[in-house]
Amino acid sequence: MNTHSDALGAGSGRPERLVDRVTAGPGGAMTDEVGVITGDLTLATTLHPDGQAAAAVQYTGADEWYTLTGSPTPLPHHSDLQQLHDAVLAAIRAGGGAQAPA
Repeated sequence: MNTHSDALGAGSGRPERLVDRVTAGPGGAMTDEVGVITGDLTLATTLHPDGQAAAAVQYTGADEWYTLTGSPTPLPHHSDLQQLHDAVLAAIRAGGGAQAPA
């Protein structure tokens, strides 16, 4: 269950950035910068103009963001941003060193 959701990109007709809080499952989420992080996290999935979607995580309430390993990933259709975001949330909830889907 998402505890918080923001859709940014007003005026574009589709979100450019989705943000949700999530509790990582056992084994947490794998990041490029610091390895595995666990606990209460915030996920931001951002669509870039080149069609790549980046997933970043932070400890909820912290200032630092970390790149989820496997990110960015190509997003064939801009409308798939929500689907990708939901898949990343599910992977983080499952834990096991969750990474961005290929």
